[in-house]
Amino acid sequence: MRLFDTDLLGFGSYEALVGGFEWDIPEGLNIASEIFDRWSRDRRRIALYVEKPDGGRDVWSYWELIRLAKRYANFLLSLGVERGDRVSLVMPQGPEVAALHLAVYAVGATVLPMSSLYGPDSYRHILSDSGAGTIVVAGEYADRIRMVRDDLPDLRTVVIDGEPDEGERALAEAGPLPASFDPVDTSCMDPAMLLYTSGSTGHPKGALHGHRIIEGYLLTFKLFFNVEFDESTVFYTPSDWAWVGGLLDILLPALVLGHPVVADQTRFSAERAFDVIARNGVTHAFLTPTALKMMAQVPDPASRFDLDLRVIASGGESVADELHKWSERDLGAVINEFYGLTEVNHLVGGCEALWPGTPGWMGLPYPGREVAVLDGSGSPIEPGGLGEIAVRPGDPTQMIEYWRNPAATAGQFRDGWIMTGDQATVDARGYIRFLGRDDDMISSAGYRIGPAEVEESLVRHPQVAEVAVIPSPDPIRGQVVKAVVVLAEGSAGGEELTAELQAQVKTQLAAYKYPRIVEYVDSLPKTTTGKLNRKLLASLEQG
Repeated sequence: MRLFDTDLLGFGSYEALVGGFEWDIPEGLNIASEIFDRWSRDRRRIALYVEKPDGGRDVWSYWELIRLAKRYANFLLSLGVERGDRVSLVMPQGPEVAALHLAVYAVGATVLPMSSLYGPDSYRHILSDSGAGTIVVAGEYADRIRMVRDDLPDLRTVVIDGEPDEGERALAEAGPLPASFDPVDTSCMDPAMLLYTSGSTGHPKGALHGHRIIEGYLLTFKLFFNVEFDESTVFYTPSDWAWVGGLLDILLPALVLGHPVVADQTRFSAERAFDVIARNGVTHAFLTPTALKMMAQVPDPASRFDLDLRVIASGGESVADELHKWSERDLGAVINEFYGLTEVNHLVGGCEALWPGTPGWMGLPYPGREVAVLDGSGSPIEPGGLGEIAVRPGDPTQMIEYWRNPAATAGQFRDGWIMTGDQATVDARGYIRFLGRDDDMISSAGYRIGPAEVEESLVRHPQVAEVAVIPSPDPIRGQVVKAVVVLAEGSAGGEELTAELQAQVKTQLAAYKYPRIVEYVDSLPKTTTGKLNRKLLASLEQG
């Protein structure tokens, strides 16, 4: 039985659900077909509410969205896109990027979503590493791609949603093309998306996922949103649809299940989020803990906004007990937390409809996943102990591989487990509590930031001799990026240099990766092998 036909509440309890659940993933599977086959004839069913920067709002039916996706599929074929090719997208939330995703899946190519927050260094690395031959980019972001195009021999075609320059194509060329297209036959393991994720060393790596990924997310999407949806259900997230949180925690599962999604093309603010939620009748939202902290500072939202929020899903870090109480008291919405990685996701979490949550604890392993917390010898820890979260292979959200990186792919495994690098403890009920990364990753406002690429950017500045990038605790974002800098001989630190270093990271890498704190020191601690001792610096910062 497919997941959209499964009565999860009919199991009655967590134990019955886990004991009775089995994956039923068809060998032939295409994400676009999952949506086309169900909703292409539905002219009344709403797919998207689109909040525009000018204050207007567009409404798109499934019929309109799917017709646009089919035109885009024909356009991609006219550009020479073939099965397995990587097609990159740099677009804001909206019908164009949703339709482009479906078009890429329909032609059998692999979508490579990239954030509009990236700078040229990030674009250069990801496009070069992926070998993407085609990119579709919104006009407001196009100059950043133009800056690096000469460094990308594989990038044959640049398509602009707006006015193209010489040698570029316009997305509007798809307008006259036929609105009919049958998705190619793909297997559940054929590549569908290439998602780049930061690591603690070096540049981001590409996690290659197959079409089967949608099955894994449909299950947990139902669970962390408390299973039951109806004709009034509307989904929303301010998270970029280039990220897992926007694309897979909201957009694609909602479209498969036939419910409306709100697209907001304006930058997030807490007031704006409440306004969008109220105006569109949002009932289910994915909000990071940082977004929740910011929204909790808005006074008296229940009386100021006409809210119908019922369930909030949240991940990336733990949600504090006071935020759970605030949401239930002031918003009338329960918060279900979950945990996972881009490489294999939604391993542990909550579903208040079937098992109670405990603030500060991620929850229980979701059905279809075998998750354990292992000690150094590979044995499950006793309640109250400390160990590393591990999951057995076989979950459909598990990536196929790290793109062109067999060593990193193999390095994930130990004794038949996929090791996450995350430290945790368990209680007597089996609930798992996240304690922190086992490496140097920084988790800030829902973003995972690798220190190495930030250090690489900073050390290019002529006044920087050495630098270590570490997390610094922050009450709103959880952590922020801190740079500990040793200056080059004859240089002096100060506000002007700090601003230069911050701007350098913002423009070269991404706006969310810049160091909010810069400290100047005479020397940096090293390990016995001469490497930066980030762990010592981070522990001192925590203290």
